[in-house]
Amino acid sequence: MTGIHHVTAISSDPAATVRFYGDTLGLRLVKQTVNFDDPGTFHLYFGDRTGAPGSILTFFPFPGGMRGRTGSGQAAVTSFAIPAESVGWWMERLGARGLAVEAPVGRFDERVIALRDPDGMLLELVGSARHAELEGWAQGSVPAEHAIRGVHGVTLWTDGAATGTEEVLTGLLGFTPAGEDGSTRRFRGDSPLGSVVDLRRTDGFWRGVGGVGTVHHVAFRAADDARQLDVRTAVEESGLQITPVVDRQYFKSVYFREPGGVLFEVATDTPGFLWDEAESELGTSLKLPSWLEAHREEIVQALPSLESVLEVSHD
Repeated sequence: MTGIHHVTAISSDPAATVRFYGDTLGLRLVKQTVNFDDPGTFHLYFGDRTGAPGSILTFFPFPGGMRGRTGSGQAAVTSFAIPAESVGWWMERLGARGLAVEAPVGRFDERVIALRDPDGMLLELVGSARHAELEGWAQGSVPAEHAIRGVHGVTLWTDGAATGTEEVLTGLLGFTPAGEDGSTRRFRGDSPLGSVVDLRRTDGFWRGVGGVGTVHHVAFRAADDARQLDVRTAVEESGLQITPVVDRQYFKSVYFREPGGVLFEVATDTPGFLWDEAESELGTSLKLPSWLEAHREEIVQALPSLESVLEVSHD
């Protein structure tokens, strides 16, 4: 499958992050772990029932962290997939919760609701007939028929022709051009979720600055280790710098920065999130990699408590 594996963003308050994405948006908290490069910080994974590739949005929450600035050279907008007939239902739900949302607009053949999360990160709910065929999580705070199915895609803001970005998407990651709508060019993969990357021309707009309220990186799917190494070789041969393979427990990763400035990752579909927790227990306890297990007590003491909000993702 060609598509997005997950999107990782930066938030501030971890409890507020769980409350918004787990309760308001009804996503499942499928994994509580830490940033392996900064174990004093949570890494929270939200997704569908099992955290399938293409359904996942993850967060590094930094209480008191520096606020970022959305701009060109970033994955500026993260879009979620909902059924087309659920657009009105979501407008009522978000309005009832006091969220400022814009009236749905048409883009390509879809209806789009734009909103922001508590840290100001740009989000969209995208209604399409294609999404109705996908299963919604039946045990979340949103009825299954209206539930978010997963990630629809991301919008990269680009300053200039973004020639190199397009070539990375099509030549290295397997996406194909799928049309234009105003200043936005669409590229599509063949995954049922996470299949869309939109490039929006934002010529003359300021450059983005990473921090709270922005996307840190976008990860693309590799079916297995062999496919990941094939992509890694192709990226390296194209002249872009790419990291060695890094073990993230639930997938293996390589990272590179595409010509427009966005940090890309290529992540394996395997082993997934069920290897260290049963499906019924996903996200209910802190999971640490073996090399950090000896430091569990000090790590737990350093992390903010999520006890008061965990039930919103598991009711």
